[in-house]
Amino acid sequence: MKSYREIQGGRKKGARGLLLASLVMIMLALQACGNNAGSGNSASSAAGGNNTAEAAGSETTTATAPAVLNFGYIGSNKLNVPGGAEGWGFYKGIIQEELKKYGITEVKLTGFPNGPDQTESLISGRLDFGSLGDTPAIIAYASGAKTRLISQSSAHTVGYLIGKKDGPKTVKDLQGKTIAIQKGSFMHRYVVGLLQQEGVTDYKLVHMLIPDATAALARGDVDATTNLGVPALKLIDEGYTHLDDASKHPDLLGSSATVVSEEYLEKFPDFPKVWNEAREKALADLKQHEDEYYEFLAEIGDTTPELAKQVNPISDIKDTAFTEEGTRLLEGTKNFLVEEKLAKKDFNISDWQLQ
Repeated sequence: MKSYREIQGGRKKGARGLLLASLVMIMLALQACGNNAGSGNSASSAAGGNNTAEAAGSETTTATAPAVLNFGYIGSNKLNVPGGAEGWGFYKGIIQEELKKYGITEVKLTGFPNGPDQTESLISGRLDFGSLGDTPAIIAYASGAKTRLISQSSAHTVGYLIGKKDGPKTVKDLQGKTIAIQKGSFMHRYVVGLLQQEGVTDYKLVHMLIPDATAALARGDVDATTNLGVPALKLIDEGYTHLDDASKHPDLLGSSATVVSEEYLEKFPDFPKVWNEAREKALADLKQHEDEYYEFLAEIGDTTPELAKQVNPISDIKDTAFTEEGTRLLEGTKNFLVEEKLAKKDFNISDWQLQ
């Protein structure tokens, strides 16, 4: 007959065995749950997913998105923002709030006098992305710049060709004359295309930034120059000759291009989707505050709301990343630049776009 101590010892051994077995079962169950959860999230993400997949994607993006985002735009003003939905979004803080969800806590904005200068900063890594004219963006990509096109916020940029006072009266009068342009810009493409259409074959193009070109026009050092928007209309009001503008030539209109470096995309692959969604929210808000938006444009353009509305109507702002009209302009501009040997090589726009 077993003693009391033997019986108690047996019970303790049995209890320890049962406890050990229970722990093993719990660990196996937890491991199985973890594997199932991982499989489920992977499948949802691959399929595009809804709430669960988006949450998982957001967590991943937040962990990988650099805290500082460097953005470039064309122009310079006291508010240090561009126009359009992007500028409105930055001005009102809408875009910053959206980007914070993905770990971006600071956006540094830098204005540039023209597109070629901006693309140099993008190529060198000083910028992560930027909005500029389609011509310099295409020329840069054709030259080997590692960028991707993520949106076209506008497809109705109007360039003006303005002659000096008591100078040429028509485009054909520019035969043998000197024209100031910004080399590699949309206006460069517009003027060369216009002169080609008008049969003007003998002319001289000189590269000047707009302030220098305006001064040269006033001195009579050049016979004509190009300009945009409100500054162009002010020159016409001052008595300079309005020789032509791109609104008369739909195929010579310009479009904007928002491009991002491939280096930044490696760090934040979801950026195009995040950016376009943030921009669309800004545009929706802009449309609810039209009068305030034109006052905002007037402030950054040093003009009146009425003139800002005339030059940059809200209807020109695209509410999707890409449109057929915009892509058609890109194709035409790219083909022209290749033919004129302003772009180093031909390429498919679809290979450049991220949709």
